[in-house]
Amino acid sequence: MRAVVQRVCSAQVLVDGETIGSMQQGLLALVGVGPDDGAAEPQELARKMAHLRVFPDDAGVMNRSLLDVGGSLGIVSQFTLFGDLRKGRRPYYGGAAAPERAEALIGMLVEEARGLGLEVMTGQFGASMQISLTNDGPVTLLIDTEKKF
Repeated sequence: MRAVVQRVCSAQVLVDGETIGSMQQGLLALVGVGPDDGAAEPQELARKMAHLRVFPDDAGVMNRSLLDVGGSLGIVSQFTLFGDLRKGRRPYYGGAAAPERAEALIGMLVEEARGLGLEVMTGQFGASMQISLTNDGPVTLLIDTEKKF
């Protein structure tokens, strides 16, 4: 699994002009699922995001986690994170998991995060979504469970 994780002051997800999710302080994760991902990847990614020390402590040092600050986690599926641009300008998405598998693993990620005690906002799998956010910092990180970056 791959994720682009942003520390946010707030975020919301719209589908067909309707707000389907909103959150305040926390992390917004755009998540892609690879073809070889299994049950271990959602567990690892949920733990990693819950414990990332990217929120400031009293001295202003990024030393607190999402759990420490009581923030929310937004999880939005994004297969384009597995887009391959090595051959030109049009992305090839053959490196992403099949939609049925991806949806199941995103669901597992959401449940893992909730099991850790996080409030979770989600997008709508397969929908055309409009995502707005107020990036805090800005702080943006890339996570890959295969540790490719």
